[in-house]
Amino acid sequence: MQPVVVAARHPQRRVLVTGATGYVGGRLIPELLSAGFKVRATSRRIDSLRRFPWFDEVEHAEADLSSYEDIAAAVEDVDVLFYLVHSMGKVKDFEKEEKRIAENVARAASEAGMGRIVYLSGLIPQGSEPEDLSAHMRSRENVARTLLASRVDTIVLRAATLIGSGSASFEIIRHLSERLPLMLTPQWIQNDIEPIAIRDAVYYLVRCAGLPEEEKVNRGYDIGGGSVYKFKDLLSLYGRARGHRNRIYSLPIPLPMDTLSGGWISLVTPVPFGIAKPLAQSMAKDAVTNEHDIAQLIPDPPRGFLDYPTAVRFALTQEAADRVVTSWDSSWTAAAGDNPAELAPNDPDWAGVTVYKDERERRVDAPVERVWEVIEGIGGRHGWYSTPVLWKVRGILDRILGGPGLGGRRNPNSLTVGDRVDWWRVEYLERPHKLVLRAEMKVDGQAWLQLEVEEGEEDPGASIYKQTAYYAPRSWLGHIYWWGVAPFHTFVFPLMAAGVASSAEATRSTQAK
Repeated sequence: MQPVVVAARHPQRRVLVTGATGYVGGRLIPELLSAGFKVRATSRRIDSLRRFPWFDEVEHAEADLSSYEDIAAAVEDVDVLFYLVHSMGKVKDFEKEEKRIAENVARAASEAGMGRIVYLSGLIPQGSEPEDLSAHMRSRENVARTLLASRVDTIVLRAATLIGSGSASFEIIRHLSERLPLMLTPQWIQNDIEPIAIRDAVYYLVRCAGLPEEEKVNRGYDIGGGSVYKFKDLLSLYGRARGHRNRIYSLPIPLPMDTLSGGWISLVTPVPFGIAKPLAQSMAKDAVTNEHDIAQLIPDPPRGFLDYPTAVRFALTQEAADRVVTSWDSSWTAAAGDNPAELAPNDPDWAGVTVYKDERERRVDAPVERVWEVIEGIGGRHGWYSTPVLWKVRGILDRILGGPGLGGRRNPNSLTVGDRVDWWRVEYLERPHKLVLRAEMKVDGQAWLQLEVEEGEEDPGASIYKQTAYYAPRSWLGHIYWWGVAPFHTFVFPLMAAGVASSAEATRSTQAK
């Protein structure tokens, strides 16, 4: 997917992004830079910004937003402030803390003579009073009211679920769909929701920063993707995009489902309870735009809105096939582009596709070149250096299922990218240090085997052999497969690592004689 491109009408305008290390902030900053804005990013610690590729292109402000003095220093000479902070799951009394931070920001922005504040909030049902909302949504609405009541023009953009890898709501959808073939769910699964692609949300944010100074606006706007779904449809459509089906049934359960749902979500997905609970509470209400007045201020995205199925496909594009390993080791695969839908360095560990790993490491009494000879000659007639019977049985089963099985290799001693090695395909080759094989066997997901060797730090005549198996399941069947074969991995992979090492050492001994 192409990045959001918006021409800045005021290229010398300085914008301050609070929450720069967050999900939206980390994706917004590259787009602001592309549009020609001067960007200042805030964080409690400057070091937390260094992992971003845009670090050297922005100004940095170390600020604790609960400290008025820190905020006052950060907003100096700023034209537009993006308010993208949220304390969900981080502090006990987050409502009180968020209101205090909003008051500090509003006061500092006013005293600095700032032109505009832009706040990304959540959609609320039409006519709702604060007492009708969950604590999570009530806090966001109170922040919006605090900012709108300030002396600085404020634009509040209210959005429902943001669709893109790394978004907490999207990750809940992803993991529920991939891990549960059958779901018995609370009634809120039937609620209406109007998601918006992260690309489109970022488009609106950038355009808000580019509004002319004379455009006096102080109000909230609903933004959405234009299509309304049931929440269960979001699960089903995600499953369809991944190639599997989910059966979903809702049950009228007279229990406090906000807490129970949060616990259930955190149990079957890696999303922490502190985040899952407030999100489950917000799902108890419909989340649909009540108006589209934003079109009077900012035109719709020039390429139109991304509907949910398309946004899901875009979010999965960078994680599919040969691109998925980017998050593990970008040195051997194409790096992700400037795509707001992709995973970003600031996304939590539980974001993205589930990836299982089996890692082994051994010291080898042989130089790198000897170990590499064994690595490059692996498979085919040389075998896999462990339990040959199990490898043959797995190959036969793969053939029965329609896979390639143990199909040998083109050359017994050398490899090139694209070569077949039994049921693997050479994905990457960095001679004499790294070999990456992608599995072509019949399995519900994608698998890789990465073999590496590097010089030993203490003994130049020795080396370190590293062996890592990766598996990204596509659906619940893939998770069952991984845990089903895990007991075999506990002795197959250690034996393989030992076999590679001993073969390299034996070759060295023979040559020494």
